[in-house]
Amino acid sequence: MKKLAVVAFGGNALLRSGQKGTYQEQLQNVEQTCESLCNLIKRGYDVVIGHGNGPQVGNVMLQHEAGKKQFGIQSMPMDFCVAETQGSIAYMIEMGMHNVFSRNDINKNIVTLLTQVEVAHDDPMFANPTKPVGPYYSKEEADRLAAETGAKYKEDPKGNGWRKVVASPKPLRISNIDIVKQLAEQGNVVITVGGGGIPVMFENNHIKGLEAVIDKDLASALCAVQIGADEFYILTDVPKVYINFRKENEKALDVITVAEAKQYLAEGQFAEGSMAPKVRAAIMFIENGGESCIITEAGQLDNPTCGTRIVK
Repeated sequence: MKKLAVVAFGGNALLRSGQKGTYQEQLQNVEQTCESLCNLIKRGYDVVIGHGNGPQVGNVMLQHEAGKKQFGIQSMPMDFCVAETQGSIAYMIEMGMHNVFSRNDINKNIVTLLTQVEVAHDDPMFANPTKPVGPYYSKEEADRLAAETGAKYKEDPKGNGWRKVVASPKPLRISNIDIVKQLAEQGNVVITVGGGGIPVMFENNHIKGLEAVIDKDLASALCAVQIGADEFYILTDVPKVYINFRKENEKALDVITVAEAKQYLAEGQFAEGSMAPKVRAAIMFIENGGESCIITEAGQLDNPTCGTRIVK
């Protein structure tokens, strides 16, 4: 019987340190990641792909801001920008997978679903938005925009200026998740929950987009739980998870239990905004029925024992 895996592409699957983020750079990076992912498919896995959009959605917001300043074109809200990047990034992943399949004589459909993810209107994160998005502004510009739009702005800790901050609420429900499961089990490669999903909520059966960003690893973990995936892969820029990272006593972790992962989190071994959210997503998957979560870099996927494996 085939195994079903959800694979969350990290930001470096598209844009790597030191690169400008050109279309050709991103396409080349995606194709390399898809080549590695092909190793799972050759081993008989059905695959669902999630992906990040951090640099790309920031660039889209900059483009909207430039259009507003120069031509008076109305800039679009956060949920719209997430939808834009879901489509553009998935288009590149589809091309990358198609080219890899062609070279490897694999005949599979690659399907993208523009995915809304529901969050709670009373999620506590809305009371204290902390996720920075979009361009930097001066204090005067930030104050003016806050007065005009009601958005919140906070000063960058590194002194680069002021940025809009939005909430990062917990994902609750993924739209069309039954179709994702059905398509994957039929042997199609499905791309979904891009950028953590388009953040929405329902009020009296009326859907409303939100100024928010959903963590893509947590959304991918929820997807893995809801489709009954056997394994969940989180691709990042290191081959394994480490404790005492970049210290003299640094240690790579091969296999750890959920209890051990929680202990390391409590000790502050994993940085917020980096490895900590990935480990939390892994724990969420395992505690809700998953077999194992593997955190590794894409180039390791040809090794069945790659990465750090988190188990019960």
